[in-house]
Amino acid sequence: MKEELLAAGVLPEERRLQVAAVLRRDLRVRVEDLAERFAVSGETIRRDLKALEDRGVARRVYGGAVSRDADEAQDAAFAPPPVPFPPVTSSGTSGRPTDPDLAVAGIAAVAASLVEPGETVILDLGSAALETARALPLTFTGRVLCASVQTAALLATRKGVEVHLAGGRLRQPDLACVDDVAAGFFDRFFAHRAFLAVDGVDARAGLTCQNLDEIPLRRAMLRQSAQCYVLAESAKLGAIAVGRLAPVADVAGIITDAAAGPAVVRALESAGTRVIVAPAAPRLE
Repeated sequence: MKEELLAAGVLPEERRLQVAAVLRRDLRVRVEDLAERFAVSGETIRRDLKALEDRGVARRVYGGAVSRDADEAQDAAFAPPPVPFPPVTSSGTSGRPTDPDLAVAGIAAVAASLVEPGETVILDLGSAALETARALPLTFTGRVLCASVQTAALLATRKGVEVHLAGGRLRQPDLACVDDVAAGFFDRFFAHRAFLAVDGVDARAGLTCQNLDEIPLRRAMLRQSAQCYVLAESAKLGAIAVGRLAPVADVAGIITDAAAGPAVVRALESAGTRVIVAPAAPRLE
């Protein structure tokens, strides 16, 4: 069963984010189908596809568009294999992931579609940041600043991607750099966008973290980026962890999944941030 996407009243950029997520999932979209789904004209959808093509996400074809990932898949097949670190599960521990964390995959697809070619991007710790790195178009070129060895290793073989890894103490089992040296690393840069992962997102309490040693690191990421987005599954909305990071109004937006409750979404928007609801990624058979 296909998930419902927002139709009437969707802002152009919101619609384009959702189209990008569908394109990444299905590899091909048709103008006619998208126009019906979003209740807009075919010309509006064509403008959306042109904007996604300019970002390196899509390639327009007769009647629709195809994913640039599909165009580049053959080149990727001949790339050197990634460094064999164990994958990160949704709990942040190493091991074989379950099949699959659909909420995180959908959030990551939307996050990756926000990134423009040539940008400098900060990726936080955890599975959502790792999946965002995986979801970046194969055509993406730019600079990525990482605090996770696993995320850095995933991107290290990508052509045109300059990877910088924070140093400092390496935490096990997730291979994350989390001390003052790692936090100071980000002060050397200024990024176009940062994607943070937190443990709690509440309209009054703000953004909160369970691991206190991650707070200075994330504050540096937030401080050194022009736009910062929080990657948060719906279960984290309304939750409050022990360590306060920042008010929700300090970030450009919160990307969450379709299970987010309307009341908590309205509360967060009233608190001064934007909430982007990602369509669910398909379950792999």
